[in-house]
Amino acid sequence: MVSKAKNALKVEAVGVSTARPVASLSEKLARGDVMAAACPSREVLQHLTSRWGVLVLIALLPGTRRFSALRREIGGVSERMLAQTLQWLEGDGMVNRHSFNTVPPHVEYTLTPLGEQAAEKVQDLADWLEVNLPAILQSRESLQSVDVPASV
Repeated sequence: MVSKAKNALKVEAVGVSTARPVASLSEKLARGDVMAAACPSREVLQHLTSRWGVLVLIALLPGTRRFSALRREIGGVSERMLAQTLQWLEGDGMVNRHSFNTVPPHVEYTLTPLGEQAAEKVQDLADWLEVNLPAILQSRESLQSVDVPASV
């Protein structure tokens, strides 16, 4: 049984004192490799973690919203950027779009189960940011107050 466990976890030495598991090529292809330049997960990551992507996901966490309600809730987003972000998130399977055949047009957006999972993750990040914002701002201030010598 021990030999099976050893074979299941291949370990590659990194530096002198640390080690990390090495995934086989088929495992990497099945899961994606976000660190690889050509990995398609990078595009999804960009959609989810963009300024507007994060805010749209968080705004949809409580439930279905109309386009106009999202625009009012997310301060500073233009109609064009909101529409583009919603299209990206819909294309990535995070958001469902339901269009009603009415005049004026009525469109509603809802998170998919996958979108709910992503929204919870970015909500955690946003919550962490809000809690730690004073320390972040203080760090910025202290860095800006450091005199940088002029180059010759």
